[in-house]
Order: sequence, then structure tokens, then C-alpha cells
Amino acid sequence: MIRRALLSVSDKTGLLEFARGLAGLGAELVSTGGTAAALAQEGLPVRQVSAVSGFPEILDGRVKTLVPQIHGGILAVRDDPNHLKQLAEHGIQPIDLVVVNLYPFVRTVQRPGVRVEEAIENIDIGGPAMVRSAAKNHAHVGIVVDPARYPAILAELQATGELSAKTRQLLALEAFQHTAAYDAAIAAYLAGQFGSGEELFPARLQPAFDKLQDLRYGENPHQRAAFYRLAGGAGPSVASARQLHGKELSYNNINDADAALRLALEFDRPAAVAVKHTNPCGAAAADTLLEAYQKAYAADEVSIFGGIVALNRPVDATTARELARIFLEIVIAPGFEPEALAILQKKRDLRLLAVEDMNSWNRGEQGPSGPGGLAGLELRSVRGGLLVQQRDDAADDPTTWRTVSRRAVEPWLRDDLAFAWKVVKHVKSNAIVVARGLQTLGVGAGQMNRIDAARHALERAKGGARGAILASDAFFPFPDVAEAAAEAGIAAIVQPGGSVRDADSIAACDKLGVAMIFTGRRHFRH
Repeated sequence: MIRRALLSVSDKTGLLEFARGLAGLGAELVSTGGTAAALAQEGLPVRQVSAVSGFPEILDGRVKTLVPQIHGGILAVRDDPNHLKQLAEHGIQPIDLVVVNLYPFVRTVQRPGVRVEEAIENIDIGGPAMVRSAAKNHAHVGIVVDPARYPAILAELQATGELSAKTRQLLALEAFQHTAAYDAAIAAYLAGQFGSGEELFPARLQPAFDKLQDLRYGENPHQRAAFYRLAGGAGPSVASARQLHGKELSYNNINDADAALRLALEFDRPAAVAVKHTNPCGAAAADTLLEAYQKAYAADEVSIFGGIVALNRPVDATTARELARIFLEIVIAPGFEPEALAILQKKRDLRLLAVEDMNSWNRGEQGPSGPGGLAGLELRSVRGGLLVQQRDDAADDPTTWRTVSRRAVEPWLRDDLAFAWKVVKHVKSNAIVVARGLQTLGVGAGQMNRIDAARHALERAKGGARGAILASDAFFPFPDVAEAAAEAGIAAIVQPGGSVRDADSIAACDKLGVAMIFTGRRHFRH
């Protein structure tokens, strides 16, 4: 039975209804500051914590619940005679239910221009202490940290008069997860503010993620899966997208959509990207979104079927009609004009994702810039561990590239070189991209050797390779790629350079009349 409940919440969603239900069950309500005022304003009987403790709030509210009269009431083991004797000796009454959510630290540090002093003041001390105390003593005390739990908790109390042991166990688990994520967000923020830079990879990594949804299954039907979002957010992402239409996203949908979005974010001018199995099968940039999509579609009309398309401009009606002509799994864009949305919603299962901050993203942003501390990092699980690296998001600067062949690159090819280099960065290695006119013509992805990737890309390009660009994500270990490119009519090659056999590839280009540029930066993607 809940004889006494302590309520102290920052998020007051659903509080009044829950408190009324508790009072209706005969529970005494004990509360602090703003929570007590909100309850009293609605006519609910509430007792201030200061009246229970016999001690006023001090230090601007920094100390109000950190007293034996509160923590003794929470932590006492109810079937321990010695504990009950001590409660009686000190006039402490047990607290059966603790309802606490914490100061909005993450929301505070997300605000532009927030001062460190303000962030520090939003680090809750008393709240986590009460949460942890109640969670530790879950055999006797219920702890609620999520307002979404209120209806179910109240229904159980109204039906049985108490919380079951299983409910208290689950609430305790949720409470410890809540305080762990809260502390992780604080540690990550402080690392960004006070750290020397080495804290980008701290000795102990404590990422915090919030579950968005359970998924039907993982990569395969026999694998269970769920989708989580980085606590505090990290710029434009599938996790922050609004789904406007279509079936529930699957594990593979999310993975492919992430790959498409990453590449679409590379471009400043209107661009379209089509992805299958995390590799771009078509990509293009143009003066209009419609033209960009038509070129991306024409790049590989077969592979785009059943694929994911990402666009970096709001979808207009004309582009929507083109998108609707074929079967697609997902369309991602910053938004959809009303007529475009109506057109695409006629396709019942097509998933439409709006990533509204796509065009405000700062591509060069790196490091622990968000409250989750992982805004510029990429995590990949390995058996028994975790690989962590900075995301490959930094923009390349073509003015630093070096022409290494005798033949210079014609000025009209430079935009294509930069375009192909952006695309190849998002193709699984070994990666080769053939492009012309800001449009991919052939993509060779994930091959075990570079010449096979080049042959595949050139074969896909067919006769279009003549006068086109070839981009490679890593250096050429042998001159065979340069020779194959020249044979297909490639006009210029862009690659990182850095092989001990660079001279052989340069000599092949010089012999065959192909221009070659070294970027000095590799873009492996495994």
C-alpha cells in the first residue's frame, strides 16, 4: 500500500492527474518547491519537504532533500526490525513511492549560447540521490522517473493496492538507466568544455542513447533489433527524421537511409542520391531537384528499383510525380510541398522521411559538441568491444589537390572531379566511381581488389566512360587501374596517392594521355 509518496519533478507532464489518483488512494503527498506549488494550486493536499525535515531549503534550493528524514524514509528496509526501530527513534516516516525526474540538463546545454555557469546550475544533485536511493530499496519502494509510466502505475495501484515486485524491479532498472544516461551527458558536456582535446576518446566511454522503437527484426528475420537515438541529438539524421507516411522502418531501411542521407549532405547544389545495400547506385547534382533526380535515376535504372532516394531540397510536385513512377522503399528530404506529399502518399507503403535540418548542417563540425558527447564520432561494434573514430565528415578542399601527370586537367572537368570524389567517399571499399556531368555513370563497390572494382564501374558506364572522370577511394597499388581507365577513354583520375608504386601509375597515365590528381586524403569505408 502507498501511504506516502514524494513527488519532485522538472517535467510536470501528467503530474496533476497522477497526484490526484494517488491522493484518491489515500496517499500523503510530499513535495518540493515548484512541484508542491503546482499541486497546491490545483487544491491537492501537499506537505512541503521542509515541513517533513524540519529544515528549510538553503543555498538557493541546492539543499532541500539531502536530509535523513527523506533518505531514511526511502532507504529503510521494511522487514528489518532494527531499521524500523531507528525510524521510530528519529520520528521518520517511511516513503513508499518516489516520483522524480531531473533538472533538464540536456535541454539546457542544447540551447545556443548557453553559458557554462547555467549548465552547471542545471546539474541535479538531490534528484539523482533520491532516484538511486529508491531504486536501491526497490524491494520496498517504487521509483518512477518517466511520466509515461503514470497511467499504468496508477492503474496497478487502483487494481491491487500495491506495486508488484516485478513492477518495482522494472522501475528500478529504468531508474538506474536514467541516472546513468544523465551522468554520461554531463561528463560528455564537461569534456567538451574543460577537456584538452584528448577527451574525444576518454579512458572510459559512456555513450547515452534513447530507444526510439523496437524493430520487427534485424538484418535477417531471426535477429531481434531496436533503434536508438543519441541522447541530445547530433544534427540531421534518420534518428531525428519525422516519418510522414508509409510502413514502419525496418533495420535494413534505417541502415540504407543513413547511407543515402550521408551522401546527400555532401552537396550544396540540388542533388539526388539513390542507394541499395548502403552503396550509392546513382547520384547526381544539377540546377534543379527534378534534373538531379532524373540523372540519378538514369545512372542505374535497374538498381534503383526498391531502393532509397535522398534529396537535399524540399520535394516539389513535379519531382514527386517522377519519384512515384517506380517502386521505392524510402524518400528522404528536408520537406515535401503539400501537393508533392499528396502525390507520394498515394503509394501506400512508401516511407517518407523529413529531415528538416539537412541544409543547416555544418559539415566540418567534429568532436564532443553535443550533450551526448558523440556528435562527431562513429561507433562500430566488434565482438567484445567497440571501435570509435571521428566521422569522415570534414570537407575536402580541391585547391590543395596536386596534378601529378604531365597532362593537366581541363578546367571543365574540375567540377566532375570534386563530384566524383564526394561520391566515392560513400562507397564501400574497394571503391571506384566513374562520373561525368555531375552524374555517376558506374560504381564499383566492395571488391576484394581495386582492379575488379574499376572493371565493374567502367563496365557499368559503358560508352559513357569516354571523356569521364574516375575516382578511387584509395591509392593504386599497381598501374592496372590507370591502364583500364585509359582503355575505356577516361579523361582524368582522382585518387589519394601514397602508394610505393605511385610512379608506375603516373608513368602509365603519362604514356596513355590521362590526367591524374592526388588529393592526399584517403576515404576508406568498410
